[in-house]
Amino acid sequence: MTALLVAGMSSDAGKSVVVTGLCRALVRRGIRVAPYKAQNMSNNSMVVPLGTGDGYGEIGRAQWVQARAAGAEPEVAMNPVLLKPGSDRRSHVVRMGLPDGEVSARDWTSGRERLATTAHAAFDDLRSRYDVVVAEGAGSPAEINLRESDYVNMGLARHGDVPTVVVGDIDRGGWFASAYGTLMLLDDADRALVKGFVVNKFRGDVGLLRPGLADLEQRTGLPTFGVLPWHPDLWLDSEDALDLDGRRAREATRTVAVVRLPRISNFTDVDALGLEPDLDVVFVSDPRRLAEADLVVLPGTRATTADLAWLRERGLDAAILRHARAGRPVLGICGGCQMLGRTIADPDGVEGPPGVVDGLGLLDVETVFSPDKTLRLHEPAGYEIHHGRISGTTTAGAVTGTMAHGALEDDGLRASYLRDALGVESAASFPAARERRLDLLGDLVEEHLDVEALLDLARRG
Repeated sequence: MTALLVAGMSSDAGKSVVVTGLCRALVRRGIRVAPYKAQNMSNNSMVVPLGTGDGYGEIGRAQWVQARAAGAEPEVAMNPVLLKPGSDRRSHVVRMGLPDGEVSARDWTSGRERLATTAHAAFDDLRSRYDVVVAEGAGSPAEINLRESDYVNMGLARHGDVPTVVVGDIDRGGWFASAYGTLMLLDDADRALVKGFVVNKFRGDVGLLRPGLADLEQRTGLPTFGVLPWHPDLWLDSEDALDLDGRRAREATRTVAVVRLPRISNFTDVDALGLEPDLDVVFVSDPRRLAEADLVVLPGTRATTADLAWLRERGLDAAILRHARAGRPVLGICGGCQMLGRTIADPDGVEGPPGVVDGLGLLDVETVFSPDKTLRLHEPAGYEIHHGRISGTTTAGAVTGTMAHGALEDDGLRASYLRDALGVESAASFPAARERRLDLLGDLVEEHLDVEALLDLARRG
């Protein structure tokens, strides 16, 4: 009944990596461990059973992967609040797995009080059922403009008296200043809960780093619990769109161009394609890049009609049409499938102003948005998360659409699609690759972090 909070010096600092690696390292010791993140802001989510025998809910992709690393069944309590950005100022709220209205930048403080109560109750519940809860913060605990309403970082630590370590990405530079500055910006009560630091993505000789770590400890009184190295084979199911460089293959014979929509969601759908040695997967927003692609993928989106308008503004619609009319394959996933159809109707204004817009007309499909969200799991792989209900035919020549995210993680389905669409034979197993990555991360954490010290810290507080 212990817990540890892994906070970060910034977004994308390595919090998810450290939590995932710790989950794998602790379960190897026979410890029942659960991941947790009070609030996630991401359009990448996964479907999980609600646990009440009454349907499904959704949580952030990172917590689903962390649960896999921990050998635990993913559940909504592991990510009780999920915010899905619909615009720059407004996010859709998923609370305990189910839609729960919206929150805007203007009511950020007052709108989060109820969410904090839900999140902390879920944390308390997990801690009562597991030996250790490894919690992940969000952004940085030093975002002092948001501290009053924070329930994810030091707000969570204060709620549960949770010892905290702060991780930073040294590959960006400025790690020591970030570590020291993060600590100094906290008030005394928050600072008392921070017990040390972790270095992430270090390249080179650790010996050159040690004098600085010793100096930092002398200045702050806090140790550094380890230095995780940068590793070329380490990448997890992506959590947000901060890094969409693609999955580049050195000897690729085919190029897969994924349209980089402004509100792209569940872009992990193409991770399985990125494992194929014959495929070079790139994210593009320039129509000229589509001309050189062998396969074009229209991914999911949180705002289908708005991103369809953006597609047209950039001339990407014409490029996709030229690609399809040349007999080359196009794959649309969820929102991308809806864009490929004839019409998209939103009579209740679920995504924006009520109305009907024309799709690209490559599939004989009509979409109608409904306030009720469809959440469904597929076997052996895949899941659905959408408001838009489609009717019609999802295949027309080389153009294919599907409403299921994650279907390409099924090795058999992916092999069949690649053979038919590109004449490429699959040479990868996605489930096996994911397990290898989780084991690699567990190995790196075991070797480079003081796991026993962190476990003792969680137990003693």
